[in-house]
Amino acid sequence: MRYSYILDAFTRTPWAILPERLNVLQEIVARHVSGEKLDAEEVQMAIHGAKRPANRKAGSIAILPLFGIIFPRANLMTEVSGATSAELFGKQFDELIKDPEVSGIVLDMDSPGGQVMGIEELSRKIYEARGTKPILAIANHSMDSAAYWIGTSADEVVITPSGEVGSIGVFAAHWDESKALEMEGLKLTLISEGKYKTEGNPFEPLTEEAHAAIQADVKEFYDVFTRDVARNRGKTVDEVQSGFGEGRVVGAKQAVKMGMADRVGTLDETVNQLQRRLFRLSNEENEQAESLRIKVSQILKSGKDMPKGERDD
Repeated sequence: MRYSYILDAFTRTPWAILPERLNVLQEIVARHVSGEKLDAEEVQMAIHGAKRPANRKAGSIAILPLFGIIFPRANLMTEVSGATSAELFGKQFDELIKDPEVSGIVLDMDSPGGQVMGIEELSRKIYEARGTKPILAIANHSMDSAAYWIGTSADEVVITPSGEVGSIGVFAAHWDESKALEMEGLKLTLISEGKYKTEGNPFEPLTEEAHAAIQADVKEFYDVFTRDVARNRGKTVDEVQSGFGEGRVVGAKQAVKMGMADRVGTLDETVNQLQRRLFRLSNEENEQAESLRIKVSQILKSGKDMPKGERDD
């Protein structure tokens, strides 16, 4: 009971994550706050099962990984488990957008989602970068909940043959320790100022009013989540809320059929296709530039004015 408040505060925060992953994370947090020394490799395997790869490049294509549970900022979990800080990921993305040596970006994603704070801002950042450089996101192998919120902000969503996307939803949890305290012969009294200061605490049953307040928070984040996915995928909010799994995850073929992803492919295939696309665009631009150069040269030689539509001014 000693750490109930910490655990309750942790789980009562709205999450956009696969529920089973939060359960595992909750167990690890309980061990940590009880004083147990955590082994980084054990934590990583329990939470995610895969080590986050380093940022890398394939030619002029930058591959930016988003692995593990997503937190607003760097913390113990991002340090020991390879989880993702939304704030740091956003900064790395900004650097790639500004880098003249980078012609395209692939978001390599394998995440069950995470806390909702900071996700709306990151999604908007990526969405507003569309048109600057090609941005692709790949579910390699999971792009769930908050990760899907982020990934759909890219120009295109790819999913591996055995991948999954979805889990569109938000939830929070409340711990009620009142019966357990009673069985131990303990009674805790909270002394506070402010009508709702201790609302939803874990030492007493959740009141209807507190439940409604938490539900309102969850709904607000869910509405923003589905609004952003609708914008990102060119759908209506109703289509997202009723036709994108309703909280379930879906596999590759079904995801493409439902409009949740654009195509099926591996990471290597995605990078190679983007490289070929950029090569074609470069050739087309060079051909257009050469054609314009020839026209300008011919006009200058003939002494005629350049056609108005082809002038820079």
